[in-house]
Amino acid sequence: MNTDTTSELVSSVYQKLKENIIKFRDVTGRPLTLTEKILSGHFNEIDEKNFTGGKDYVFLKPDRVALQDVTGQMVMLQFMQAGLKQAALPTTVHCDHLIRAEVQGDVDMKVSLDENSEVFKFLQSAAAKYGCGFWKPGAGIIHQVVLENYAFPGGLMIGTDSHTPNAGGLGMIAVGVGGLDAAETMAGLPWELLYPKKIGIKLTGELNGWTAPKDIILKVADELTVSGGTNAIVEYFGPGTKSISCTGKATIANMGAEIGATCSVFPYDERMETYLKYTNRSHIAELANQNKESLVADPEIEQNPEKYFDRVIEINLSTLEPHIVGPHTPDLARTISDLADDVVAKDYADPISVALIGSCTNSSYEDMSRAASIAEQAKAKGIKSKIPLLVTPGSEQIRGTIERDGQMDSLIDIGATVLANACGPCIGQWNRPELEENKKNSIVTTFNRNFPGRNDGQRTTLNFIGSPEMIIALSLGGKLSFNPLKDELTAADGTKFKLDPPKPAPEVPEEGFMRPEGIFVAPPENSDDVEVIIDPNSKRLQRLEPFDKWNGGDFESLPIMVKAKGKCTTDHISPAGAWLSLRGHLDNLSDNMLLGAVNSFNDEVGQGKNILNDKLESFSNIARQYKEKQMQWVIIGDNNYGEGSSREHAAMTPRYLGCVAVITKSLARIHETNLKKQGVLALTFSNPDDYEKILEDDKISLKNLNELEPAKQVKCIISHKGGNQDEILLNHSYNKSQIEWFKAGSALNVLKNNR
Repeated sequence: MNTDTTSELVSSVYQKLKENIIKFRDVTGRPLTLTEKILSGHFNEIDEKNFTGGKDYVFLKPDRVALQDVTGQMVMLQFMQAGLKQAALPTTVHCDHLIRAEVQGDVDMKVSLDENSEVFKFLQSAAAKYGCGFWKPGAGIIHQVVLENYAFPGGLMIGTDSHTPNAGGLGMIAVGVGGLDAAETMAGLPWELLYPKKIGIKLTGELNGWTAPKDIILKVADELTVSGGTNAIVEYFGPGTKSISCTGKATIANMGAEIGATCSVFPYDERMETYLKYTNRSHIAELANQNKESLVADPEIEQNPEKYFDRVIEINLSTLEPHIVGPHTPDLARTISDLADDVVAKDYADPISVALIGSCTNSSYEDMSRAASIAEQAKAKGIKSKIPLLVTPGSEQIRGTIERDGQMDSLIDIGATVLANACGPCIGQWNRPELEENKKNSIVTTFNRNFPGRNDGQRTTLNFIGSPEMIIALSLGGKLSFNPLKDELTAADGTKFKLDPPKPAPEVPEEGFMRPEGIFVAPPENSDDVEVIIDPNSKRLQRLEPFDKWNGGDFESLPIMVKAKGKCTTDHISPAGAWLSLRGHLDNLSDNMLLGAVNSFNDEVGQGKNILNDKLESFSNIARQYKEKQMQWVIIGDNNYGEGSSREHAAMTPRYLGCVAVITKSLARIHETNLKKQGVLALTFSNPDDYEKILEDDKISLKNLNELEPAKQVKCIISHKGGNQDEILLNHSYNKSQIEWFKAGSALNVLKNNR
């Protein structure tokens, strides 16, 4: 299969867009947003239904699938278990998550290639077997590589990473999904999506001075919080969008994952055209120009947005200030001017221990040029970063280009260490031997996610997020309380000076991007003789066995594994870091289950009461003992349970160890789908206050499951230790086909049985 985004593919997409937009406009009887145009252009079928956001399910036909090396392992294992033969649409595998960040790029890469060779060989052989393109380790982070090579305006892509929406910067609806969603789509099945609500962000004015595209999404996160975008697509519009580069738009779309949004999207404009041309896709730009009407919202939308969006937020870019968010959550925002007061009021560690720039979120040519502009000011004054400064290029294309054009040297001159073109510190592949364990310390990054323990495994590390230019400035000041907009630095000669805002930076290199060679492997024309490489004795890869189907009865008197307190993200349920190496081995990985979850019964992290012996033990150890005795159990969760990554392992490991239901105040979108796909009942309290009724020694019964139907509540009996009971009702969002997943034991079982 040709895995490129060819002119033929794009032309066929635009033809279908044009036809379906006319049909759907007739169905709705009104103008269409860009979101509606792209979605309708990818409907599997168009009927006479006007869908309601957040209630109705739709079936879509994506144009591409993208997999990374950690979540992609499980996709391939599930593809194999289902007995599937070849990917039915262009699919690529990207090796970016398993690369260390310890010393510097070349050293870390050599070590990573050696210790992960088994996984890389498996992925390359599976890609060849099933007709997928394979991007070698070092090629770059999946989202940056997709933006540089595959994304196109008006397309629809799914990817097994929560930051797949990065491609929205190029006008694409790109959605992060669990691995089984990807496997089904690769098999040629329509992709099921809860029809999204629509949030419109109107941008006026222009960015200036210290303010960067990153500050737009930090402001949006402040407005919407980590759950305000759940089951919604965020659509940016207004004159301000045209002032933002394509890669700046990608930064904003990337971090839309942090507000729980299905994805974010920008209208096609000249900035996207420029980027396409400079990344050797002039043919795509020409097609987009010819079909521009399909790639922007109808004119009436901008004139009266409140009529067409569920919510509208307006941001004046001309008055927007630089923002810093964190720690521990990406929606705790304030302006840089207010950060110093917060440091004192909230007792943050003022000295910064490390500054990190780059990653998939902020390593564009424009980003690195603006950061280099600040670095060059420091060099001219004879000073360097006061703290370790780490730089992560997003791709080999970016790394080679900034090495050629001098931005890398400017950063190295002030003390920067350049890491490998990979996720590295952003996802926990970061070793800090110098850091005293459990010592409170502050880091500043340009990354997208800052949950406790995410970067270095230390829950006491406080991660603050900002733009590349702001992070470089903070590294020169060395303290969180340093405000580059007003505070002075001391030059080598003792004089005082204030940093100037970064110079206007080119969004693309004048000489074009460096085009790396030898980093991509196309699938063979004939894969019949290709063998997928899995050592039967491997401790990192394990062929999957199907989960048992539902026995047809109610769940009676189930113990509670954990009552999660507060934020419980996928990082808490199935941590990354050192555990990334086991994402292809379900049994071994299950030892990390709920390792970071805070138990409301005892405020312990990762531990609960084992009802078999009344001892406090790790959740995985308890679950293995329950499993041995064929005991099933439940999880109780707080608000937005499962926020964060698309990793389906956060659903698979509890399922593997005996979890049959997750009952929460509310569920994050991707995790809810992943639970459903793996055959775990995903339920929410009809009355959120019922969360408080559940005690440590209670038993949970879920009744009348043989009558499970869409929109019908589930009866739950809470049996207390003294013999008293509470009867409550639970909600769910299952449709008829999803109920069949539950009955069959998983969606994978359904896929295998129906193939």
